[in-house]
Amino acid sequence: MSLTPTPTTHTEAPTPALAPRELETLHHIASGCTYLQAARQMGLSPHTIDAYLRRIRTKLNINTTAELTRWAISVGL
Repeated sequence: MSLTPTPTTHTEAPTPALAPRELETLHHIASGCTYLQAARQMGLSPHTIDAYLRRIRTKLNINTTAELTRWAISVGL
């Protein structure tokens, strides 16, 4: 019986790159800010924050803000 780990065939798809403003938006939301608070801190409209978050969800194939927050925390944002 061998105790060495066997290689797995599971490979994860690479995470698409997020733009700096998308990362900043995600950081604010994952930190508990509302869209309005994030917008004020970034000097943007809440509609722009919403657009960034929709773009991020599409890139990451994530449907909810809760999932998005969980993802952000898991990668250290």
